[in-house]
Amino acid sequence: MSRTVLVATEKPFAKAAVDGIKKVLDDAGYTLSLLENYTDTADLLAAVKTPDAVIIRSDKVTADVIAAAENMKIVVRAGAGFDNVDCDAALKADVVVMNTPGQNSNAVAELAFGMMLNLARNKYTGKAGTELRGKTIGIHAYGNVGKFVAIIAKGFGMTVKAFDPFVEKSAIEAAGVEVVESVETLYSGCDYVSLHIPANDKTKKSIDYELLSSMKEGAALINTARKEVIDEDGLLKAMTEREDLRYGSDLTPDCLDALNAAAGDRVFVTAKKMGAQTAEANINAGIAAAQQIVAFFEKGDTTFKVN
Repeated sequence: MSRTVLVATEKPFAKAAVDGIKKVLDDAGYTLSLLENYTDTADLLAAVKTPDAVIIRSDKVTADVIAAAENMKIVVRAGAGFDNVDCDAALKADVVVMNTPGQNSNAVAELAFGMMLNLARNKYTGKAGTELRGKTIGIHAYGNVGKFVAIIAKGFGMTVKAFDPFVEKSAIEAAGVEVVESVETLYSGCDYVSLHIPANDKTKKSIDYELLSSMKEGAALINTARKEVIDEDGLLKAMTEREDLRYGSDLTPDCLDALNAAAGDRVFVTAKKMGAQTAEANINAGIAAAQQIVAFFEKGDTTFKVN
């Protein structure tokens, strides 16, 4: 049966990714529809009316979008996070929501180390910095990205610890990573903490003043996860009181101006979210999304369903 798959990307995939997606769909006898660089939600609402499936990046699939999609059976977020999709509305409409876990993981992990090095070397301003070798890194959430962080950290000669109550202790230890029993122990015992938790009701604003102010002297928190998990009032207070703390983020804090005024070279924030912004991750996530759609329709495969 012929299917139509819409790729709706306000920030388009690279051409190589689109070509890869098209090949997967062509091989399955499906039709590719493209909506790129759109600036008005009305364009998205019109485009989703007839396709059987939709691939997005950071585009917002709201209840209104789902209601407008008369034939859509599945939407795949090309990437790990899926909080830009109204999963409850999708479930009520019998629309499957998937992500593509693991496809961007190495890109995000490498970015985390880029930010660590930037802060360790005082943003390359000419001031003497410190080295990563011999330091301890704590991984907050040992998922796909956390695993790559651990691999890279070992290459730098760092001691690696992790906290993740949802992963078997034996699995973490098998990778040569020390398991700590509480988030408090992780933050107070590491020179760097790499943050990879999702944003949900339990985690929003969970990285608060108490945790941050307990960090070691000269410690740095690196956030490539979500902005919402940071208690920004607590972050600003800790960074103001502790002139040794450092913060690197791939998400722009609402309090960035105040942070820069208070901490200066101890803060580094990317110009836009860069975690998945590599050619490899862009291609991998897009092609994986297309493959998952074909597997869903042809085999009933719901392996990566998140709703």
